[in-house]
Amino acid sequence: MNPKVDDRVPVLIVGGSLVGLSASLFLGRLGVRHLLVEKHADTSHHPRGRGNNVRTMELYRTAGIEPAIRAAASVLARNHGILQAPSLTGEEQEWLFREIDPGGRLARFSPTAWCLCSQNDLEPVLLQAARDLGGDVRFGTELVSFEQDADGVTSLLRSRESGEERVVRSEYLVAADGPRSPARERLGIGQSGKGELFHNVSITFRAKRLAEVVGDRHFIACYLTNPEADGALLPVDNQEEWVFHAPWHPEHGEPLEAFTDERCERHIRTAVGLPELDVEVTGRAPWHAAERVAERYGVGRVFLAGDAAHEMSPTGAFGSNTGIQDAHNLAWKLAAVLCGWAGPGLLETYGQERLPVARVTGERASARSAEHSHPGYAVVPGVGRQAGVLAVALGYRYPVGAVAGTDPAGPVVPDAFESAGEPGSRAPHQWLLRAGVRLSTLDLYEQAMVLLTGPGGADWQQGARRAADRLAVPLDAYRIGSGAEDDLAPEPGADFAELHGLGPQGAVLVRPDGFVAWRSPGPARDAEAEVAAALRTVLSL
Repeated sequence: MNPKVDDRVPVLIVGGSLVGLSASLFLGRLGVRHLLVEKHADTSHHPRGRGNNVRTMELYRTAGIEPAIRAAASVLARNHGILQAPSLTGEEQEWLFREIDPGGRLARFSPTAWCLCSQNDLEPVLLQAARDLGGDVRFGTELVSFEQDADGVTSLLRSRESGEERVVRSEYLVAADGPRSPARERLGIGQSGKGELFHNVSITFRAKRLAEVVGDRHFIACYLTNPEADGALLPVDNQEEWVFHAPWHPEHGEPLEAFTDERCERHIRTAVGLPELDVEVTGRAPWHAAERVAERYGVGRVFLAGDAAHEMSPTGAFGSNTGIQDAHNLAWKLAAVLCGWAGPGLLETYGQERLPVARVTGERASARSAEHSHPGYAVVPGVGRQAGVLAVALGYRYPVGAVAGTDPAGPVVPDAFESAGEPGSRAPHQWLLRAGVRLSTLDLYEQAMVLLTGPGGADWQQGARRAADRLAVPLDAYRIGSGAEDDLAPEPGADFAELHGLGPQGAVLVRPDGFVAWRSPGPARDAEAEVAAALRTVLSL
C-alpha cells in the first residue's frame, strides 16, 4: 500500500548546516525547486568551521553573496596565520605560517580571496540567500525514513516540536546529514580511511583582559603547547569572546562531564599563562577529528554530500570546503538532468569526480595536522612540512567524470598548483571587460555550458551554437579579443589563449561549475560536429 503523499518536490535536501544550505543556494540559483529539512531548531550558534578557502569564495561570488559573507566576517578580517607557543606571556613563539597569501600572489589566479567567517555567522547568510531564491527550508524537521524506486524517493518527515508527520515524494534526495549520517547507514554504504584521529572539547568563553595579552598578534588560531594544559585558542571578536579547543581522551575513559566550568577555566588560564585571567565559560561542545571517506557517494537517486560523504581533520579547513564544493558539483548536474539537457548518466559522475578528491584531501588534512602538531593529535613519525596547500584548495581536478580529453591516470591533486586550462581542471581566471563592466572569466560560469575562443574563433562560436541548438543544451559562446566584433575584451597582462593552453584559433568548453569540460587547441575542422561530440560525452547524451 502506497502512503498518501503530502508534498512533491524535485529535490529533497536533508541537513541544514553549511553544506545543505549551500546546496539549497546553488539549486535555487539554477531554478530548481526543492525542500530542505534540518532536525535542529535553528542555524548553528557555536563558532566553528571558520576557514572558507578561495575556491569556496569563488562559488559564493558567482552566487552573488560574497559581499554579505565578508560583511558578516568583518570582525575577523585582519586575522591571519597560526601561532604556536608554550603560552601567550612568554617570549618563545613561532608562526607556523604568518599570512594566508603572502605577497598577494593569489590575485593572479582568482578574483576573490580566502575568508575567515565562522559557521554561526555564515549559515544565516546562506539561509537568507536560499530563502530569497524561494528555497523551502524547514528547521525542526527530521527525516524518519525513505524508500526509493525507479522513479523517485518517498520520504517520511516528522516535526520534532509537534510530532506531525508528512510524506514527501522527490525525484532525488541529497543527504547532507552529518558524519553519522542515517541516510548513509540506511543505504548500507561503508567507509574507509584512518578512522578517528583525536578528540577535542570546544569551549566558548569570555575574558575581558585577554585581548590586552594577545596584542597585535591577530592570529586565526594559536596552538598553546604547555604540557600541563595544551590546546588551541581562537578569537571570536578579538575582544572578549574566544574559543578554546581542549584535548579530550574518551578512548581512555574520560567522560565529557569531566569538563566542568572550573576545570575549563583552570585549563585556559594555565594554557594562556595568566593564572589570574578572568574566564567565564559560556558553552562547550565536543568534536571528533577523523579521516573517513564513504565507499560510494550515493545509491540510485540518493546522494551523499559533506560530512555524510567524508570526514577530515580540521587543520586547513578542508572538510567544510570540500563539502560545499560537493554541493556545487551536484547542483548543476541535478539541474541539467531535471531540466532535460543532460542524461541521467551525468549524475553517476558526481561520485566519480568527488570521491577521489575527498580521499586525497583527507590524507592531506591529516598530514597537515601532524605537521602543525595539532593539540590532541600524536604526530606521525616521518611527517614533514606539507607543500601544495593551494593545489589542494584550488588545483584539484577530475581525471574521470563529466569531461572529455583527460588523462584518466592523472593526479587528482598535483604536487604544485597549476592553472593551464586542462580538461578536468578549474578554468583559469582572467579579467575581462563587457560593455565597460569588469568581470572575471569565472563569473561567466553558472547557468549554462560556455564556449570561449579568441578573435580567430568565429567558426567555433557559430558551430558551438548550432550544436547546442540541435542538442537542446543551454550554451553561451564568447569571443575574447579587442576587436569590434569580439564579445569580451581582455584586460592587459594576460593572454587568453596562453592561459587556456590554446593556439590563436583554439576553443575551450567550460561546465557550469567552472571546470574545463573539453578543449581543442587548434582551429576547427568541423566545429559543429566537434562541439556536439564533446557535449554528448560530457552530458551523457
